[in-house]
Amino acid sequence: MAEKQLASAERYMDDRDKERVVVEVTHRVMDAYARDPRKVEQALFDTLYEERLRLRTEKDKDEVKRLSGYYKRMQKEAAIAGQERQRELLQGLIGHYTEEVSGHFDKRVYRAATTIMPALITGLLNTMSPLKLLRGIPRGDLETMGDQMVLQGETELFRDLAGKGTIVLVATHSSHMDSIMLGWAIYRLGLPPFTYGAGMNLFSNPILGFFMHNLGAYKVDRRKKAELYKDVLKAYCGCTIEMGYNNMFFPGGTRTRSGATEEHLKMGLLGQGLDAYIHNLRNKKEKPDVFVVPVSINYQLVLEAETLIDDYLKEVGKSRYIITDDEFSKPQVVLDFVRKLFSLDSKIHVTVGRPLDVFGNAVDDEGNSVDRRGRVIDRRRYVFRRGRPAFDMQRDREYTMELARAITDSFHRDTVIKSTNLVSSAVFTWLREQNPEVDLYKLLRAGGVEPDVPLRDVYRRMELTLKALHRLSDYGRVRMDQTLSRGDTVLMMGEALAHFQSFHQQAAMVRHGDRLAHCDRNLIYYYRNRLTGFDLKDVEVGP
Repeated sequence: MAEKQLASAERYMDDRDKERVVVEVTHRVMDAYARDPRKVEQALFDTLYEERLRLRTEKDKDEVKRLSGYYKRMQKEAAIAGQERQRELLQGLIGHYTEEVSGHFDKRVYRAATTIMPALITGLLNTMSPLKLLRGIPRGDLETMGDQMVLQGETELFRDLAGKGTIVLVATHSSHMDSIMLGWAIYRLGLPPFTYGAGMNLFSNPILGFFMHNLGAYKVDRRKKAELYKDVLKAYCGCTIEMGYNNMFFPGGTRTRSGATEEHLKMGLLGQGLDAYIHNLRNKKEKPDVFVVPVSINYQLVLEAETLIDDYLKEVGKSRYIITDDEFSKPQVVLDFVRKLFSLDSKIHVTVGRPLDVFGNAVDDEGNSVDRRGRVIDRRRYVFRRGRPAFDMQRDREYTMELARAITDSFHRDTVIKSTNLVSSAVFTWLREQNPEVDLYKLLRAGGVEPDVPLRDVYRRMELTLKALHRLSDYGRVRMDQTLSRGDTVLMMGEALAHFQSFHQQAAMVRHGDRLAHCDRNLIYYYRNRLTGFDLKDVEVGP
């Protein structure tokens, strides 16, 4: 498996292609501004303002020292410069951003990573440096992960379409573990490595940083708010897709803080597939098609659940968009988490949804776009105007919104509900029913009038919710894991409690005889939220 996969993995971005991308991105972004001198001046001063503002909260003192003087000098020069010099200064900023964003791919590290990954996942993580870790792990492949990782859904079509066009993989995002899961899935399918936009915090992560720097990931610094920087990011993504590099990113923008499946997606990067498709048609590329593949990742336990839900529940406007000190930043915590999951035979589901075109239409087994009635449609006509492919900002924005809706629908259909979600939903429903006058935040802090829940009431709510889930599952609107499919609520309860008591600092709930103590209601709320967005309104329970 490993040798066959490596033979097909030669489509990686070498230094020559990287240089082509850097040049094209710089040219494309500069061209968008250069037509209007007022736009050049505004972009220049807006970017300098945003960067100097960012440096006020930058913790890296070396970076502050290095950049603050540079930006100050540039600001002074820009204020007195003529139009041509302002263009040069702006182009310098664009080039700086492009070089910063662009990734590096080392084939040797990729080979090593595909050897070491089973060890990382199966509990052989340690706090060594990555180089020591690479030298210390025997050769192997990812087959050993198969017992815990369930790869399902449209896997064959996913693989087939990779030979017919360029893939943009879009995934749900609950944990930094998702990146490892997706890397495993791509490897397992025998596909070459994907270009991947990773947050800067992952590059400094003691576990993933070494690999991020060497496996083609391009850097996304969410602290940078300047529109110019965002334009560079989008152009970089679009150019790599045009050049035939498969891309992978999380359209939600960051990990879901609440635990719910994403419903609101970021349009910027998502629209780059359409942008690349139009460029490919205009350039008469042999394989112009771009296919969007939604992937849903679901866990019994989420490593960073405590940090994420605490952040979500903070007062609006004070939550952190970027979290650098969560559980994933501590190698020993990750090791403990993985070991405990595997000791419980806990399954992680990676579900490949039905592929889409860049307009949100489903794609059939032959790679054709089909409408809702299953009729083949000519997707090229969506972008033709006066006989040739053309860009239209308003039209293309609408197409991207349609694509976003199709992706969120797919995310929900392929959500795999687990026992931790079902039990949490039942307990949280009981808490709300018993405390109807108490607002959410007070309920989560204080817990209401009763410190525990009668088990019979939990089972009753579980059965009703399970009935509704089965109905949705029959219509293909959600998935359930094997334990829920069996319908044994006692088994589900035992499995959920075993997971809750295995890892988090405080168990979400603990059984005492025939009652269930709700110990960490934030966690209960987090795991329950995976059921939001589904039609469970028929689940009604009296007192």
